[in-house]
Amino acid sequence: MNGGSRSGGPIGIFVHHQGRGHANRAAAIANALEGKREVRLFTARTDIFPPLGDHVAIDAIPSLFEPTGLEPPRLSAVATPDTLHCAPLGWPGIRKAVATLTEWFDAASPALFVTDVSAELGQLARIASVPHVAVLQHGDRSDPGHMASYDAAVGLLAPYDRALEQDDRPEHLRAKTHYAPGVGVGAGSTISREDARIALGIAREVDLVLVLAGGGGQGTPTAPLTIGARAEPGSRWIVIGETFSEWHETPPGNLELKGWVDNAALWIAAADRIVSSCGNTTVHQIAAAGRPWIVIPEWRYFGEQYAKAEALGRAGVCATQPVWPAQAADWARLWREAHNIDPENQRALVDPGAAAGAAQWLDDLATRLWAGSGIVTSEDKALVS
Repeated sequence: MNGGSRSGGPIGIFVHHQGRGHANRAAAIANALEGKREVRLFTARTDIFPPLGDHVAIDAIPSLFEPTGLEPPRLSAVATPDTLHCAPLGWPGIRKAVATLTEWFDAASPALFVTDVSAELGQLARIASVPHVAVLQHGDRSDPGHMASYDAAVGLLAPYDRALEQDDRPEHLRAKTHYAPGVGVGAGSTISREDARIALGIAREVDLVLVLAGGGGQGTPTAPLTIGARAEPGSRWIVIGETFSEWHETPPGNLELKGWVDNAALWIAAADRIVSSCGNTTVHQIAAAGRPWIVIPEWRYFGEQYAKAEALGRAGVCATQPVWPAQAADWARLWREAHNIDPENQRALVDPGAAAGAAQWLDDLATRLWAGSGIVTSEDKALVS
């Protein structure tokens, strides 16, 4: 370890508990900090993480977003200022979460606090005089709440390649951003298509279309999938993840709904073609595999997936449109586009060393900030712009 000074102090990470992407990348970075920093994770769910090193501790805090039924309705109805997103009044869970964090700030004197993600907690860290790093997400984040958190941060961490950055990201934010392409995902499965199919009991000659539903929303609609599968009776369409159906559907026999599975990597490796939404983890799992790929974004706050789908389309790594295909001709056009994509361009979006690089960047940033002379160097200019 670096000693007991703040320059060698611990790093805290707030981890949003929706989906699995936040937990996977926090765990990857935390584990990569072994030998450099102690790490403490703060989250509403402690069961969502892969194995963690002995230098990592987890504190459970109440959810900042889910009411318990004890919240006074009148206080909850008070208008929220533009500089905040989710900051209702009268919530005992939020008070407890904030108290847990600020008590740790005071007791541990952390070198850095990383938020993945919460604009409010980023601002809390700044108010508490703790250097803050915000994890970036796609979408329109130009609102006062996000900008207050980003501007207050000493650094920004983007869990995607620079090639997927939004055109409208301000230059002063890009200047203090570290890009960690696919952090928490790795370089993809080493399982071959053949071995994956043997493990899953799927014949080599089957044309397998995998539909991968993300875990952050209500799921994928099956109605458009019935159209796509019915147009390809010689193909097998497999759907993993959360779905929802409508009463008027007539599912074809080659469409199978598997629901949640614990071997998604096997299915991705076995697939010939893939359809998915574009949550960050989903995107990088598929990009690492390199397959003809159709992306249909799901609704998310701030238009996150729509912006990510646009970025993926500009990078030429998938076929995409903002709504699900409504007829067989739409599917045919998208598949033609998807088959023209170079899989090596997809694989280039995932850096197997992303976690180690992010950990080193955080460690160097903390050391430089706490051990500096007070004189602004060229390296520091991005932090004070």
